[in-house]
Amino acid sequence: MIMDVNVPLSWSEILAVMHRPLVACLLLPGMLVYYGLHIVRRGIIFVDLALAQIATLGTCVCLLLGHEATDLHTYYWSLGFTLGGALIFTFTRPPRHARVPLEALVGIVYVVAAAAGILLLSKSAHGKEELQKTLVGDLLTVSWSRIWITAGLYAVIGATHWTFRRIFIALSFQPDSARARGLKVRLWDFVFYALFGLVVTSFVHVGGVLLVFSYLIVPAVCGNYLTASLRAALGIGWLVATVSSGAGLYASYRWDVPTGAAVVCALGVALLLAVILAGWRERKSRIAAAK
Repeated sequence: MIMDVNVPLSWSEILAVMHRPLVACLLLPGMLVYYGLHIVRRGIIFVDLALAQIATLGTCVCLLLGHEATDLHTYYWSLGFTLGGALIFTFTRPPRHARVPLEALVGIVYVVAAAAGILLLSKSAHGKEELQKTLVGDLLTVSWSRIWITAGLYAVIGATHWTFRRIFIALSFQPDSARARGLKVRLWDFVFYALFGLVVTSFVHVGGVLLVFSYLIVPAVCGNYLTASLRAALGIGWLVATVSSGAGLYASYRWDVPTGAAVVCALGVALLLAVILAGWRERKSRIAAAK
């Protein structure tokens, strides 16, 4: 039932329906924003889409074997496929100035995994519904257990990144220096992608492929538009993710539209505002320098 836009809504009414999605959207995107800064710097923008699609392919295989989408088997199949994708990206990382960039390989993996998933779901009685769910997820039905298990997993991954932050930052932001220092690049790349795969697999089961990509890339791009500092960009990214999540959930409730898609659109608006603000600041700096 579509809400009357002229009827004022109280926060208690909204929270009564949206409290679980709100907590999920406030707690879970934090790791995605952090990873987004690494992904943007590495220039492999669509690697999360590829890994998310590989995770979805694992889900499709599990469904075809007769398991339900909510079974624990589904998560293990998705995770296994995702770790396989992490191995692929680890050992196909080309040297700098290679004739075939990694982004091309990422795109190929994404397309093939998506096509394979469509073929598998075409044999399922509920294939169309499952395909839509993998894209936009179903935040409204997320359970407290899924939220807290995923949040605990993210906390462990975050602690790992904090412990080895100098290595991960060097690999993403100073790759030549990392090689010169003798770091085992392939080993640490696999650790990076494997942990990233855990993040993506967990969030795909909550919010779907499109929301994973949006949380990963949009806040990081907003941060990079507005500052050159890694810490400041991370703070801006978290702020963008938080405000956009709240706005998207509010719009979803008021206009009775899909929650995940509403949050994605809110993130798109945030990016547009960041681009406008960055352009205004740049023009202001040029005018000041010309005086």
